[in-house]
Amino acid sequence: MTNKIRKTIYPTPEEDAEINRQIAADPDDFELDEEWFKEAKPSAEIIPDILERYHREQEDLRSGRKERLYILVDKELLDYFRDQGGDWHERINEALRGVVDKQAAG
Repeated sequence: MTNKIRKTIYPTPEEDAEINRQIAADPDDFELDEEWFKEAKPSAEIIPDILERYHREQEDLRSGRKERLYILVDKELLDYFRDQGGDWHERINEALRGVVDKQAAG
């Protein structure tokens, strides 16, 4: 593996001014200031289920119990599992586990 040095390219003062002009002109985009941070809530309070799933997945990856896999799956098959709601990837894992267990018992 070769070491690649990444060069950071900073905007020119003119580019920076244009970026700030666009931020100021966009009503849905704003810079987070002290007041915003005073009112902000921790992610664990806002999205505890997502955060818990993330921590569980990270622990599964670190422990070696699970590996991240990228495969192509028929859209209809994926839609079937997704239509059943959250944790669809866990249901796919369970379905594959069932096939393996059935063949092993064979």
